[in-house]
Amino acid sequence: MNLASYIDHTLLKAEAVSDDIKRICREAIEYKFAAVCVNPCFVRLASEMLKGSNVGVATVVGFPLGASTTTVKMAETIDAIENGATEIDMVMAIGFLKEGNFKAVSDDIKGVVKAAKGKIVKVIIETCYLTPEQIVRASIIAADANAHYVKTSTGFGSRGATVEDIRLIKKEIGERIKIKASGGIKTREQALSMIEAGASRIGTSSGVSIVS
Repeated sequence: MNLASYIDHTLLKAEAVSDDIKRICREAIEYKFAAVCVNPCFVRLASEMLKGSNVGVATVVGFPLGASTTTVKMAETIDAIENGATEIDMVMAIGFLKEGNFKAVSDDIKGVVKAAKGKIVKVIIETCYLTPEQIVRASIIAADANAHYVKTSTGFGSRGATVEDIRLIKKEIGERIKIKASGGIKTREQALSMIEAGASRIGTSSGVSIVS
């Protein structure tokens, strides 16, 4: 298994500076990670650093709460792509999902998918705040809205991904949508267990230590 090809090499800390972004881009090229995932203000820098490589540039939208309006999320998406993003990790409207306003959740995702114009869209559902039934519902909505991935966590919630989360999503939606496990994944063993459970991507800030 080429474990590096599963990894989104991630740095979303508020205190990250340009030199940190340059470092993770160099690491991503060296280890051949799938993508880097950075905050929107660093997308242009990451895109310049990764030009000519096979490493994607992912960024976050509506992050980390998912509580921005759809109009704002769409504007963030358009701006990110203009700056060189190839993948969009959007946070679902968590509150709407929890109150059963599934149409609003769906319309929100559809708006970002439309704004992304074919670029990869991953929907962060923040599993730590959801019941198993809500996790399944959120995953189905994301698939129906033509997103490419359902993603477990922002890394800023009360917990990150679990193998149980991945298995649940995989069992209920099969191949309809891919799964990105993120949040709290720090070891090779954890990453492999997520992949075995059904994850196609691993979001982690520990990519180098995982593959070394």
